[in-house]
Amino acid sequence: MIHSPGSVVFQNVRKTFGAFTAIHDLSLTVEPGTLVTLLGPSGCGKTTTLRILAGLEHPTSGRILIGGKDVTMLPANERDVSMVFQSYALFPHMTSLDNVAYGLESSGLSKKDARQKAEHGLELVGLAGMGRRLPAELSGGQQQRVAVARALVLEPQVLLLDEPLSNLDARLRRRVRTEIRELQQRLQFTAVYVTHDQDEALAVSDKIIVMKDGEIAQAGSPRELYEAPASTFIADFIGEANVVPCEIIDISGAHATVSIEGLRHVVPARGAKTGRGKLAVRPSAITVEPAESAAFSGRISHAAYLGDHIEYEAETSGGTLFIVDPSVDRPLAPGTQVAIGLKNRGIAIIAE
Repeated sequence: MIHSPGSVVFQNVRKTFGAFTAIHDLSLTVEPGTLVTLLGPSGCGKTTTLRILAGLEHPTSGRILIGGKDVTMLPANERDVSMVFQSYALFPHMTSLDNVAYGLESSGLSKKDARQKAEHGLELVGLAGMGRRLPAELSGGQQQRVAVARALVLEPQVLLLDEPLSNLDARLRRRVRTEIRELQQRLQFTAVYVTHDQDEALAVSDKIIVMKDGEIAQAGSPRELYEAPASTFIADFIGEANVVPCEIIDISGAHATVSIEGLRHVVPARGAKTGRGKLAVRPSAITVEPAESAAFSGRISHAAYLGDHIEYEAETSGGTLFIVDPSVDRPLAPGTQVAIGLKNRGIAIIAE
């Protein structure tokens, strides 16, 4: 459907609204055929970045290139991009087929050819045979797929997705995000995807760009961001993390020995130096066992059974730890004194 996926390059892009700077000197690259997610909290600049790429806003300074072509000052209809909005923006009085064909007919394609391409577009997103249905006769997930098909049939160099799953319930979000990812990998189109949902970003992305206050806080693969956060902000934003003070007591090649309340543990060094530091410890990387005394000890202050795991909060001399324990057959009651241990994965020195 998309014959030549394009690259996206931002070169020192800045965007101001009066005295407010929404984007600070932003430089990034999206390789052809990849799905890159702009992730961050509300107000971080991700939606402004997408609107600048779409041509709905113009940068105050800097350049934008799509497929190697400078499009900085081009209007939206000359940029060879298509956008999928969170509201779907389907015409309620038109069938699914007519919704998908609308942009093709508006661009000058004959009605017959537009409908043939629209039927193929619906088939691509798993809606073959549903072309006669009105949007009101489709589920939320099906409506979103119609919106994706409508964007894909225009054969853009880049597909833009603005919070495309935010109107769906949790179970449907999981299914549709899987469908979007499988479709992108099968058709190899370039996609820039905006979301504030960390799980969504981890599930669909080749690369995640985490934004904060109009700047890139960290960029990398989902695994890199989860396992090697560059800052406390990233550690806490990409999945949950306990930020624990530690002493880095030895560096040996690629590994560092750290001490937490007297408990020693070996972690990737990541360029760290000996001395005081911080660890990002995922809740699932912590173990707890009943014990009156231990090198690293605590007291269970809260326990919540969630079916396949128990969530604990444990009070320690270094602060409160949030713990996810799969051992549902041996629950620990609040007030229990515990020895705290660490697993080999899910622990990283914070590089900042």
